[in-house]
Amino acid sequence: MNKSYVYFMANKNNTTIYIGVTSNLVKRVYEHKTKKFKGFTAKYNCNKLVYYEEFTDINQAIAREKQLKAGNRKRKEALINAVNLDWKDLSEGWLFYFDN
Repeated sequence: MNKSYVYFMANKNNTTIYIGVTSNLVKRVYEHKTKKFKGFTAKYNCNKLVYYEEFTDINQAIAREKQLKAGNRKRKEALINAVNLDWKDLSEGWLFYFDN
């Protein structure tokens, strides 16, 4: 069974939130932290994983991502605060190792 994830990355001061979807959360977070791609998260230094949801179907994850992106910041903050009140980096302590 393949898992998929919707996740929120924030910058140091929690002023910017990025929402993404992936089938490999550990690898994708690593890519954000190392600025592998020169996009939004690299530009705004969003390298802190503050929230994620797990799905068994990628289509559900994509639908949820669209729903979350359409919501306002207050709703996004409420989701984060419900599970991560201090907005700590949930990937802290993860080991990142990839062959490629």
